[in-house]
Amino acid sequence: MSYKILTINPGSTSTKIAIFEDEKCIFKKSIKHSIDKINQFDTVYGQFNFRKKEIMKFLKEENIALASFDCVVGRGGMLNPLEGGTYLVNQKMVDFMEKAPRGEHASNLGCVIAKDLADEIDKQAFIVDPVAVDEMDDIARYTGMPEIRRDSLFHALNQKAVALKAAEKLNKKYETLNLIVAHLGGGISVGMHREGRVVDVNNALDGDGPMSPERSGSVPLGPLYKMAMSGEYTLDEIKKKNYGNGGLVAYLGTNDGVEIEERISSGDKQAKFIVDVMCYQIAKEIGSGATVLKGNVDGIVLTGGLAYIDFVIKAIKERVQFISQVLVFPGEDEMEALALGGLRVLQGKENYKKYK
Repeated sequence: MSYKILTINPGSTSTKIAIFEDEKCIFKKSIKHSIDKINQFDTVYGQFNFRKKEIMKFLKEENIALASFDCVVGRGGMLNPLEGGTYLVNQKMVDFMEKAPRGEHASNLGCVIAKDLADEIDKQAFIVDPVAVDEMDDIARYTGMPEIRRDSLFHALNQKAVALKAAEKLNKKYETLNLIVAHLGGGISVGMHREGRVVDVNNALDGDGPMSPERSGSVPLGPLYKMAMSGEYTLDEIKKKNYGNGGLVAYLGTNDGVEIEERISSGDKQAKFIVDVMCYQIAKEIGSGATVLKGNVDGIVLTGGLAYIDFVIKAIKERVQFISQVLVFPGEDEMEALALGGLRVLQGKENYKKYK
Protein backbone atom coordinates (compact mmCIF):
# COMPACT_ATOMS: atom_id res chain seq x y z
CA MET A 1 0.00 0.00 0.00
CA SER A 2 1.28 3.44 -0.95
CA TYR A 3 0.94 6.50 1.29
CA LYS A 4 0.76 10.17 0.40
CA ILE A 5 2.12 12.61 2.99
CA LEU A 6 2.06 16.40 3.28
CA THR A 7 4.92 17.96 5.26
CA ILE A 8 4.97 21.51 6.61
CA ASN A 9 8.00 23.42 7.90
CA PRO A 10 7.33 27.05 8.93
CA GLY A 11 10.33 29.37 8.89
CA SER A 12 10.73 33.00 9.88
CA THR A 13 9.75 34.39 6.44
CA SER A 14 8.60 31.30 4.58
CA THR A 15 6.50 28.17 4.92
CA LYS A 16 8.03 25.15 3.23
CA ILE A 17 5.75 22.36 2.10
CA ALA A 18 6.55 19.06 0.40
CA ILE A 19 4.52 16.13 -0.84
CA PHE A 20 5.78 12.57 -0.58
CA GLU A 21 4.56 9.28 -2.00
CA ASP A 22 6.13 6.88 0.46
CA GLU A 23 9.87 7.77 0.53
CA LYS A 24 9.80 9.73 -2.72
CA CYS A 25 9.38 13.49 -2.76
CA ILE A 26 7.17 14.41 -5.69
CA PHE A 27 6.74 18.10 -4.96
CA LYS A 28 8.46 20.88 -2.98
CA LYS A 29 7.60 24.52 -2.53
CA SER A 30 8.77 27.36 -0.32
CA ILE A 31 5.99 29.91 0.10
CA LYS A 32 7.65 33.27 0.78
CA HIS A 33 6.18 35.78 3.24
CA SER A 34 7.17 39.44 3.33
CA ILE A 35 8.71 40.70 6.56
CA ASP A 36 6.13 43.51 6.60
CA LYS A 37 3.32 40.96 6.55
CA ILE A 38 4.87 38.81 9.28
CA ASN A 39 5.48 41.87 11.45
CA GLN A 40 1.75 42.62 11.45
CA PHE A 41 1.28 39.79 13.96
CA ASP A 42 2.09 40.24 17.64
CA THR A 43 2.86 36.53 18.17
CA VAL A 44 3.92 33.53 16.10
CA TYR A 45 0.63 31.82 16.93
CA GLY A 46 -1.19 34.84 15.52
CA GLN A 47 0.24 33.94 12.08
CA PHE A 48 -1.67 30.64 12.05
CA ASN A 49 -4.64 31.59 9.86
CA PHE A 50 -2.47 33.60 7.47
CA ARG A 51 -0.01 30.75 6.87
CA LYS A 52 -2.76 28.13 6.62
CA LYS A 53 -4.60 30.18 4.00
CA GLU A 54 -1.36 30.53 2.00
CA ILE A 55 -0.91 26.76 2.02
CA MET A 56 -4.53 26.10 1.00
CA LYS A 57 -4.29 28.73 -1.74
CA PHE A 58 -1.21 27.06 -3.15
CA LEU A 59 -2.71 23.56 -3.03
CA LYS A 60 -5.78 24.85 -4.86
CA GLU A 61 -3.66 26.54 -7.53
CA GLU A 62 -1.80 23.26 -8.08
CA ASN A 63 -5.07 21.29 -8.09
CA ILE A 64 -3.91 19.14 -5.15
CA ALA A 65 -6.81 17.86 -3.01
CA LEU A 66 -6.24 17.98 0.73
CA ALA A 67 -8.28 14.78 1.01
CA SER A 68 -5.66 12.92 -1.02
CA PHE A 69 -3.22 12.86 1.92
CA ASP A 70 -2.96 10.00 4.39
CA CYS A 71 -1.41 12.18 7.09
CA VAL A 72 0.08 15.62 7.66
CA VAL A 73 3.47 16.07 9.35
CA GLY A 74 4.61 19.41 10.78
CA ARG A 75 7.94 20.63 12.12
CA GLY A 76 8.01 20.40 15.92
CA GLY A 77 8.71 23.56 17.88
CA MET A 78 9.65 24.70 21.38
CA LEU A 79 7.73 22.12 23.39
CA ASN A 80 8.55 20.88 26.86
CA PRO A 81 11.60 18.56 26.85
CA LEU A 82 10.71 15.14 25.43
CA GLU A 83 12.38 12.04 24.04
CA GLY A 84 12.92 11.62 20.33
CA GLY A 85 10.41 10.01 18.02
CA THR A 86 7.21 10.68 16.08
CA TYR A 87 4.42 12.28 18.11
CA LEU A 88 0.70 12.43 17.42
CA VAL A 89 -0.38 16.07 17.54
CA ASN A 90 -3.07 16.52 20.19
CA GLN A 91 -4.91 19.56 21.53
CA LYS A 92 -2.58 19.79 24.51
CA MET A 93 0.35 20.32 22.15
CA VAL A 94 -1.54 23.00 20.22
CA ASP A 95 -2.52 24.80 23.43
CA PHE A 96 1.11 24.75 24.58
CA MET A 97 2.21 26.37 21.34
CA GLU A 98 -0.41 29.10 21.68
CA LYS A 99 1.04 30.11 25.05
CA ALA A 100 4.65 29.49 23.91
CA PRO A 101 6.16 29.41 27.43
CA ARG A 102 9.54 28.20 26.09
CA GLY A 103 9.81 30.91 23.48
CA GLU A 104 8.45 32.19 20.17
CA HIS A 105 9.70 30.36 17.10
CA ALA A 106 8.17 29.90 13.65
CA SER A 107 8.46 26.11 13.98
CA ASN A 108 5.89 26.31 16.80
CA LEU A 109 3.23 26.59 14.09
CA GLY A 110 4.17 23.29 12.42
CA CYS A 111 2.01 21.12 14.66
CA VAL A 112 -0.79 23.69 14.81
CA ILE A 113 -1.23 23.91 11.04
CA ALA A 114 -0.72 20.16 10.58
CA LYS A 115 -3.48 19.28 13.05
CA ASP A 116 -5.93 21.77 11.61
CA LEU A 117 -5.45 20.47 8.07
CA ALA A 118 -5.53 16.82 9.17
CA ASP A 119 -8.73 17.38 11.17
CA GLU A 120 -10.43 18.68 8.01
CA ILE A 121 -9.90 15.31 6.29
CA ASP A 122 -10.24 13.16 9.42
CA LYS A 123 -6.59 12.05 9.30
CA GLN A 124 -3.76 12.12 11.81
CA ALA A 125 -1.15 14.84 12.23
CA PHE A 126 2.38 14.20 13.53
CA ILE A 127 5.59 15.96 14.46
CA VAL A 128 9.02 14.29 14.32
CA ASP A 129 12.06 14.89 16.57
CA PRO A 130 11.42 18.55 17.46
CA VAL A 131 14.18 20.87 18.71
CA ALA A 132 12.89 20.15 22.23
CA VAL A 133 14.22 16.56 22.14
CA ASP A 134 16.03 15.94 25.44
CA GLU A 135 17.41 12.48 26.19
CA MET A 136 20.54 13.58 28.05
CA ASP A 137 21.87 11.58 30.98
CA ASP A 138 21.68 13.57 34.21
CA ILE A 139 25.45 13.40 34.62
CA ALA A 140 25.81 15.32 31.34
CA ARG A 141 23.67 18.23 32.56
CA TYR A 142 25.95 19.40 35.37
CA THR A 143 28.66 22.06 35.20
CA GLY A 144 31.06 23.43 37.79
CA MET A 145 28.54 26.18 38.59
CA PRO A 146 25.36 24.97 40.34
CA GLU A 147 23.50 27.96 38.89
CA ILE A 148 24.20 26.83 35.31
CA ARG A 149 23.11 23.53 33.80
CA ARG A 150 23.70 22.20 30.31
CA ASP A 151 20.56 21.96 28.18
CA SER A 152 19.77 19.77 25.20
CA LEU A 153 19.24 22.02 22.19
CA PHE A 154 20.52 20.63 18.91
CA HIS A 155 19.70 19.57 15.36
CA ALA A 156 17.56 16.67 16.57
CA LEU A 157 15.55 16.16 13.39
CA ASN A 158 18.55 15.73 11.11
CA GLN A 159 20.71 13.92 13.66
CA LYS A 160 18.05 11.28 14.26
CA ALA A 161 17.30 10.96 10.54
CA VAL A 162 20.93 10.33 9.54
CA ALA A 163 21.46 8.03 12.53
CA LEU A 164 18.68 5.84 11.14
CA LYS A 165 20.32 5.95 7.69
CA ALA A 166 23.64 4.96 9.25
CA ALA A 167 21.98 2.06 11.04
CA GLU A 168 20.46 0.91 7.76
CA LYS A 169 23.87 1.10 6.07
CA LEU A 170 25.40 -0.90 8.93
CA ASN A 171 22.52 -3.39 8.63
CA LYS A 172 21.65 -2.98 12.30
CA LYS A 173 18.87 -1.41 14.34
CA TYR A 174 19.47 2.14 15.55
CA GLU A 175 18.49 1.04 19.06
CA THR A 176 21.42 -1.42 19.17
CA LEU A 177 24.15 1.03 18.08
CA ASN A 178 26.46 3.56 19.68
CA LEU A 179 27.00 6.44 17.26
CA ILE A 180 28.58 9.88 17.35
CA VAL A 181 26.69 12.18 14.98
CA ALA A 182 28.13 15.57 14.00
CA HIS A 183 25.77 18.01 12.29
CA LEU A 184 27.97 20.49 10.44
CA GLY A 185 25.96 23.54 9.41
CA GLY A 186 25.64 27.20 10.41
CA GLY A 187 25.64 25.75 13.90
CA ILE A 188 27.47 22.56 14.82
CA SER A 189 26.13 19.93 17.20
CA VAL A 190 27.87 16.67 18.11
CA GLY A 191 25.56 14.11 19.69
CA MET A 192 26.39 10.85 21.41
CA HIS A 193 23.69 8.34 20.44
CA ARG A 194 23.67 5.39 22.82
CA GLU A 195 21.24 2.65 21.81
CA GLY A 196 18.71 5.04 20.31
CA ARG A 197 19.05 7.94 22.78
CA VAL A 198 21.12 11.11 22.50
CA VAL A 199 22.64 10.91 25.98
CA ASP A 200 24.94 13.92 25.59
CA VAL A 201 25.19 16.74 23.05
CA ASN A 202 26.64 20.23 22.96
CA ASN A 203 24.17 23.12 22.96
CA ALA A 204 24.74 24.41 19.45
CA LEU A 205 23.02 27.71 20.21
CA ASP A 206 24.42 28.77 23.56
CA GLY A 207 28.22 28.84 23.33
CA ASP A 208 28.97 25.15 23.87
CA GLY A 209 31.17 22.91 21.73
CA PRO A 210 33.17 23.72 18.58
CA MET A 211 33.11 26.99 16.67
CA SER A 212 30.98 26.98 13.54
CA PRO A 213 30.51 29.21 10.48
CA GLU A 214 28.60 31.77 12.58
CA ARG A 215 28.93 30.74 16.26
CA SER A 216 31.82 31.05 18.67
CA GLY A 217 31.41 27.73 20.44
CA SER A 218 33.06 27.38 23.86
CA VAL A 219 35.51 30.10 24.89
CA PRO A 220 37.53 30.62 28.10
CA LEU A 221 35.27 32.17 30.74
CA GLY A 222 37.79 34.55 32.29
CA PRO A 223 38.38 36.72 29.22
CA LEU A 224 34.68 36.50 28.37
CA TYR A 225 33.37 37.86 31.66
CA LYS A 226 36.05 40.58 31.69
CA MET A 227 34.87 41.56 28.20
CA ALA A 228 31.23 41.48 29.30
CA MET A 229 31.88 43.66 32.37
CA SER A 230 34.26 46.10 30.66
CA GLY A 231 31.51 48.52 29.70
CA GLU A 232 32.69 48.46 26.08
CA TYR A 233 29.95 46.10 24.91
CA THR A 234 26.20 45.83 25.35
CA LEU A 235 24.62 42.49 26.25
CA ASP A 236 23.26 42.25 22.71
CA GLU A 237 26.75 42.76 21.26
CA ILE A 238 28.16 40.00 23.47
CA LYS A 239 25.33 37.69 22.38
CA LYS A 240 26.11 38.35 18.72
CA LYS A 241 29.76 37.51 19.29
CA ASN A 242 28.53 34.10 20.41
CA TYR A 243 25.69 33.62 17.93
CA GLY A 244 25.58 35.24 14.50
CA ASN A 245 28.91 37.06 14.40
CA GLY A 246 31.14 34.37 15.89
CA GLY A 247 33.20 31.58 14.35
CA LEU A 248 34.19 31.90 10.70
CA VAL A 249 32.24 35.16 10.36
CA ALA A 250 34.36 36.78 13.09
CA TYR A 251 37.63 35.76 11.44
CA LEU A 252 36.78 35.77 7.73
CA GLY A 253 33.80 38.10 7.45
CA THR A 254 31.54 35.45 5.90
CA ASN A 255 29.78 32.19 6.73
CA ASP A 256 29.40 31.23 3.06
CA GLY A 257 31.08 27.85 2.61
CA VAL A 258 31.34 28.24 -1.16
CA GLU A 259 33.03 31.63 -0.85
CA ILE A 260 35.44 30.34 1.79
CA GLU A 261 36.22 27.28 -0.33
CA GLU A 262 37.02 29.56 -3.29
CA ARG A 263 39.27 31.73 -1.13
CA ILE A 264 41.18 28.70 0.06
CA SER A 265 41.51 27.40 -3.52
CA SER A 266 42.95 30.81 -4.48
CA GLY A 267 45.66 30.50 -1.84
CA ASP A 268 44.12 32.36 1.13
CA LYS A 269 46.24 30.87 3.95
CA GLN A 270 44.32 32.64 6.73
CA ALA A 271 41.03 31.18 5.51
CA LYS A 272 42.58 27.71 5.33
CA PHE A 273 44.00 28.00 8.86
CA ILE A 274 40.71 29.17 10.42
CA VAL A 275 38.80 26.32 8.75
CA ASP A 276 41.46 23.94 10.07
CA VAL A 277 40.85 25.38 13.56
CA MET A 278 37.13 24.66 13.21
CA CYS A 279 37.78 21.11 12.00
CA TYR A 280 40.24 20.58 14.88
CA GLN A 281 37.57 21.62 17.39
CA ILE A 282 34.93 19.40 15.76
CA ALA A 283 37.30 16.42 15.90
CA LYS A 284 38.13 17.23 19.54
CA GLU A 285 34.40 17.24 20.40
CA ILE A 286 33.97 13.88 18.66
CA GLY A 287 36.96 12.52 20.56
CA SER A 288 35.54 13.62 23.91
CA GLY A 289 32.23 12.04 22.88
CA ALA A 290 33.97 8.70 22.56
CA THR A 291 34.60 8.81 26.33
CA VAL A 292 30.85 9.22 26.93
CA LEU A 293 30.36 5.93 25.06
CA LYS A 294 33.35 4.40 26.89
CA GLY A 295 35.14 3.84 23.60
CA ASN A 296 32.41 1.57 22.29
CA VAL A 297 31.63 3.49 19.08
CA ASP A 298 30.03 1.69 16.13
CA GLY A 299 30.32 4.64 13.80
CA ILE A 300 30.98 8.37 13.46
CA VAL A 301 28.41 10.11 11.25
CA LEU A 302 29.11 13.45 9.54
CA THR A 303 26.19 15.40 8.08
CA GLY A 304 25.02 18.94 7.29
CA GLY A 305 26.00 21.45 4.62
CA LEU A 306 29.72 21.48 5.45
CA ALA A 307 29.83 17.72 4.82
CA TYR A 308 29.79 18.55 1.09
CA ILE A 309 33.26 20.12 1.41
CA ASP A 310 35.89 17.44 0.83
CA PHE A 311 38.76 19.07 2.72
CA VAL A 312 36.54 19.60 5.78
CA ILE A 313 35.64 15.90 5.85
CA LYS A 314 39.27 14.94 5.22
CA ALA A 315 40.55 17.14 8.06
CA ILE A 316 38.05 15.67 10.54
CA LYS A 317 38.52 12.06 9.41
CA GLU A 318 42.29 12.27 9.82
CA ARG A 319 41.82 12.95 13.52
CA VAL A 320 38.89 10.66 14.41
CA GLN A 321 38.96 7.60 12.15
CA PHE A 322 41.09 5.73 14.71
CA ILE A 323 38.01 5.74 16.96
CA SER A 324 35.60 4.11 14.50
CA GLN A 325 34.49 4.05 10.87
CA VAL A 326 33.30 7.37 9.47
CA LEU A 327 30.04 7.59 7.52
CA VAL A 328 29.18 10.74 5.57
CA PHE A 329 25.65 11.91 4.68
CA PRO A 330 26.06 15.44 3.26
CA GLY A 331 23.37 18.08 3.67
CA GLU A 332 20.13 17.89 5.52
CA ASP A 333 16.62 17.27 4.27
CA GLU A 334 14.18 18.25 6.99
CA MET A 335 11.17 17.60 4.78
CA GLU A 336 12.31 14.05 4.06
CA ALA A 337 12.99 13.45 7.75
CA LEU A 338 9.47 14.63 8.62
CA ALA A 339 7.87 12.49 5.92
CA LEU A 340 9.81 9.36 6.86
CA GLY A 341 8.79 9.75 10.50
CA GLY A 342 5.12 9.82 9.50
CA LEU A 343 5.61 6.99 7.01
CA ARG A 344 7.14 4.69 9.63
CA VAL A 345 3.98 5.10 11.70
CA LEU A 346 1.63 4.57 8.75
CA GLN A 347 3.54 1.42 7.77
CA GLY A 348 3.44 0.05 11.32
CA LYS A 349 7.23 0.12 11.67
CA GLU A 350 7.07 2.58 14.57
CA ASN A 351 4.44 3.50 17.13
CA TYR A 352 3.67 7.17 17.55
CA LYS A 353 4.17 8.71 20.97
CA LYS A 354 1.68 10.80 22.93
CA TYR A 355 2.49 14.31 24.10
CA LYS A 356 1.61 14.65 27.78
